[in-house]
Amino acid sequence: MHYDERKKPMSRIKNHPNPTSERERYAILDVLRGTALLGIALANYPEFGLWTFLSPEQQSAMPTAGIDKVVRYLQYLLIDGKFYTIFSVLFGIGFSLILSRHSLSLFIRRMMILAAIGFCHMMFVWSGDILLLYAIGGLLLPLFIKLSDKALLWTASLLILLPVGLDALTEYADVDFAAPFYNAWWAKASEQGITEENFASWLRDADRYPQMFAFLVQGAYERLWEFVNGHRLPKVVGLFVFGYLISKHQYFKRLDTLPLKETFRVALAIGFPTSLLYAWSATQGHPWGLTIHSMLYAVSVIPLSLVYITGICMLYTRWHTGLRPIYTSIAASGRMALTNYISQSLIDILLFYGLGMGWGTSMGLVSIELTALTAFLFLIFLSRMWLRRFHFGPLEWIWRMLTYGRYFKIMK
Repeated sequence: MHYDERKKPMSRIKNHPNPTSERERYAILDVLRGTALLGIALANYPEFGLWTFLSPEQQSAMPTAGIDKVVRYLQYLLIDGKFYTIFSVLFGIGFSLILSRHSLSLFIRRMMILAAIGFCHMMFVWSGDILLLYAIGGLLLPLFIKLSDKALLWTASLLILLPVGLDALTEYADVDFAAPFYNAWWAKASEQGITEENFASWLRDADRYPQMFAFLVQGAYERLWEFVNGHRLPKVVGLFVFGYLISKHQYFKRLDTLPLKETFRVALAIGFPTSLLYAWSATQGHPWGLTIHSMLYAVSVIPLSLVYITGICMLYTRWHTGLRPIYTSIAASGRMALTNYISQSLIDILLFYGLGMGWGTSMGLVSIELTALTAFLFLIFLSRMWLRRFHFGPLEWIWRMLTYGRYFKIMK
């Protein structure tokens, strides 16, 4: 049910802006957001489990090395970039809903708070944080909201394809935008005593927080290099613009009227073959060159992400009653997306780092992914239990109060 603001006194709307209430939420967005969290967990856990940092020889020595090669290919085929894309589009939808309902100053304050959360997450918990980048990208979104639909579509497409041109400059004109950041990263790593030899095992052996923090400090430099090297900011802003366009027309409110089946088929026909090529290129070390690999990423990730989105929406509209328990569970995770995103990091510290059980570097890829799935199901269970008693997730609650500058009741 959509909440009608006309039922509220106008003075209250102007003087006391309110966050989205439970009555205003669109369940399909929460379902998509929860699904994206699962995909992001599957994408991030190989790094959490320190498998990504192992040498090819160390990975091949794992008991599950044979199946791990298959899982790695499937990761690039079905997961890599796809759920990050969905998550980014959903953030863009959420940002645009705030922009449409509240003042620009409130939106900027919300982004600054998100930036602070992301910075703290990156510096003190996990270097692979995405929230800081989202906050920076969100601050750029208001630059595009006055554009026409056609201009928005072109802008989003150009921003997403821009990294292909930048990679072409790197490959053919020897313009390395990320080199200074790479050098700064390894200079900081050397200061902390971190080398290529102990990089994979550092966090596994870090049984005191100062040791872990030393890795996080150089990890922040590494993350900055990753953002520049992967041209992540234009991609994110482009996806935010797509999300804004979706929100502008509120497609999520009228799923029954959308050509979901036709879109699914076209996107699958484009996205699956190109994803096969992208996965082969990724696992073979980019044999066709950086530019072709970058192009394959761009033309495979967006269509296959659209396959997931339209597929979930079709299931939601056609078998909503039969799948209600599943949808309800996944939506609970999506309603607490910020809390669950940070919680994934905390769980992984307990599982893989020396501060916890120290499983890092000891598990093959297939075991790590099964662990990721188990942890996600555990967080779904906690989310459902939490939302039975509370209106918001704990971090969502704090974010809202800081954004709107007043106390909100959390208990039901």
